[in-house]
Amino acid sequence: MRWLIHLGGPGLLLLGLADNYGVLPGSMDFLTILLAAHRRDLWFYYAIMATIGEVAGGYITYSLARKGGKETLERRFSERTIDVVYTEFERWGFGAVAIPALLPPPFPILPSLLAAGAMQYPRKKFLTALALGRSARFTIVAFLGAHYGRHIVSLFSRYSKPALVTMVAIAVVGGAVAFVQYRRARARTLNYTAGRHSQPKARAA
Repeated sequence: MRWLIHLGGPGLLLLGLADNYGVLPGSMDFLTILLAAHRRDLWFYYAIMATIGEVAGGYITYSLARKGGKETLERRFSERTIDVVYTEFERWGFGAVAIPALLPPPFPILPSLLAAGAMQYPRKKFLTALALGRSARFTIVAFLGAHYGRHIVSLFSRYSKPALVTMVAIAVVGGAVAFVQYRRARARTLNYTAGRHSQPKARAA
């Protein structure tokens, strides 16, 4: 985090590439607030850099899911989550990307990014929706950081150890949940593959 703070705007670009995966929820908002509080005259610049980083990271995720198709989404999430995401896209379309992009943690955006790619949602509409949601969010975050960020930073520094423990705990829990989801998705994939291989044999018999 110190290294990213030292980089300033480019640090937001780098963190934005990873933030869409939910590795450390809230880290992008915290870094934006911290930088805007330190340089209040550059708060809009930090909002722009955070938006660019987030949109670039989101587009990478979208592109990978677009190549992998719906199987990419099915390997990562349960059938219930997939049904909810598909229903949201059928109902809201543009808003299914823009609204999650606007909402702060702990609301996840990864399912929406993967669903947009898997369902072959048009690139221009996807980038427009993601850019609108992220720009609105980080403009608000950077503005608040410039005007109230010093109080937030002071509070964080006063309770740095509990805050650090909480952030690490969130990361550990998030990693554990991701691992469980991976194991379940892997098991579903293996069962599906085994079922497909067994079908020709049954027909031959």
